Amino acid sequence: MCKIFISADPSSYESRTRSVRLHGVVTSLRLENLHWAVLEEIAGRDGMTVAQLIEKLYDELVADRGAVGNFSSFLRVCALRYENLIAQGLIPRDAAIPIRSLDADRVLDGLPRVPRAVARPSEACQPKRALN
Repeated sequence: MCKIFISADPSSYESRTRSVRLHGVVTSLRLENLHWAVLEEIAGRDGMTVAQLIEKLYDELVADRGAVGNFSSFLRVCALRYENLIAQGLIPRDAAIPIRSLDADRVLDGLPRVPRAVARPSEACQPKRALN
């Protein structure tokens, strides 16, 4: 089983830092080369640069969630989610079809919904007490 994974080109999991400008503020993002490649594919589908895609994702995340936690992790998840949705046949593999042309509700139909409110860490991590 592991041969499938360990035979990956080592350059794909090397990290690379890129500086991007988000509304005039320069920030650095460090991702593995494979994640950068997937983000480039996503951006290219809609005629954007990776920097434009990142800014758009940032803006929409802030508008929807009100805050951005670990943005690099969010971008990794975006890349993985994109590939997963393609594997499920919910996004066409054909890179000539723009993502913006897809009906997001239809793509997401049937996928588990993420709840808006989550338990506070202090509640979620409390050990269970045994009843005597």
